[in-house]
Amino acid sequence: MRGIRILIADDHAVLRAGLRMLIGAQPDMDVAGEAADGAEAVQKALETRPDVALVDITMPSGGIKTIERIRQECPKTRVLVLTMHDVPAYLRSAVAAGASGYVVKSAADSELLSAIRAVHRGHTVLDPDLAVMVVQGSPGRKAAGGQEGGPESPLSPREREVLDLVAQGYTNQQIAERLGLSVRTVETHRSRLVEKLGLRSRADLVRYALDSGLFGSGQPSPEETAPLAQLPRAP
Repeated sequence: MRGIRILIADDHAVLRAGLRMLIGAQPDMDVAGEAADGAEAVQKALETRPDVALVDITMPSGGIKTIERIRQECPKTRVLVLTMHDVPAYLRSAVAAGASGYVVKSAADSELLSAIRAVHRGHTVLDPDLAVMVVQGSPGRKAAGGQEGGPESPLSPREREVLDLVAQGYTNQQIAERLGLSVRTVETHRSRLVEKLGLRSRADLVRYALDSGLFGSGQPSPEETAPLAQLPRAP
């Protein structure tokens, strides 16, 4: 019997190694390939045609866009998000992009393996606590149309762009390339974000972007989409 073929897409090499060992030890699973960023994940998915792709939502090149492209290019591949972010807005974005499951990295190994098997069988698997929060709604979060739900953003349009890309996992160098800025200018914008918002860590910035409805609000630039768009399409 053929095992479930799994693509591991995460920018942390240590985590990929641990997942490779965990999956390789299962009699009904095989590691089809690994990727360290979104563009490589799409390429590997095209090359290996995995049954399930484990995707980190905030890795370089954008996890949400990676999910969308894998689903477009490899429609038979099911996507299971494995992330550190236990935030409802991330779950909403992942499901909207085509993910079939959402598991936080703090989950037990047995939960992850069960989720992989369930997603492969065609089921949808969502973290139960986050699913409840999504159904009930997140208090204080600004609605997509900008209605009541939070204060007006104190950020400039450029700062909002930088924050959106930070939330998607891009580095300062990548942000500079996408916005046509110098790395020093990007660093200045990030410093101003921290000062204006009173936030210290990248995780804090991510949460602010999500709770303010800013995450994913920016349109990808031609430079951002070109590497994925140039990949060979499925026959």
